[in-house]
Amino acid sequence: VVLEDVVASADIFITTTGNKDVIRIEHMREMKDMAIVGNIGHFDNEIQVAALKNLKWTNVKPQVDMIEFPKGNRMILLSEGRLLNLGNATGHPSFVMSASFTNQTLAQIELFTKQGEYKNEVYILPKHLDEKVARLHLGRLGVTLTKLSDEQAAYIGVSSQGPFKAEHYRY
Repeated sequence: VVLEDVVASADIFITTTGNKDVIRIEHMREMKDMAIVGNIGHFDNEIQVAALKNLKWTNVKPQVDMIEFPKGNRMILLSEGRLLNLGNATGHPSFVMSASFTNQTLAQIELFTKQGEYKNEVYILPKHLDEKVARLHLGRLGVTLTKLSDEQAAYIGVSSQGPFKAEHYRY
């Protein structure tokens, strides 16, 4: 299905492409009354918000605007077309961002220190690094990790130093 086939009947339009002009003014003019439009793609230009500037805007609540078209149909625009996961959800908590950035940093260090060991492919972060991200954040949660005895580690088939789950296990 393409946007043009459903623009007059769908209730919610969310872009996720990372491309520009995905939802254009001609689409928005044809949307049913009170359609909801938002963007969780990579860039702010997925929705042609600038083309709406001369229309009547009513702020419903922070990061939620109702825009009225000349024909009388209205549209709900989230976060002014910017990334709604940041705007409408009031952003990611700093703790979540810290875990995410730590994950990315450890992955970059892994690639840098093991040049030639990785092909140009997509990889899942090695389990020992995934668990390191968690260990580095335990203190902020006021948590102390219980250390496995050698006997406990042998019983579940892992090293007492980790990783503590099989490689196929996903947290």
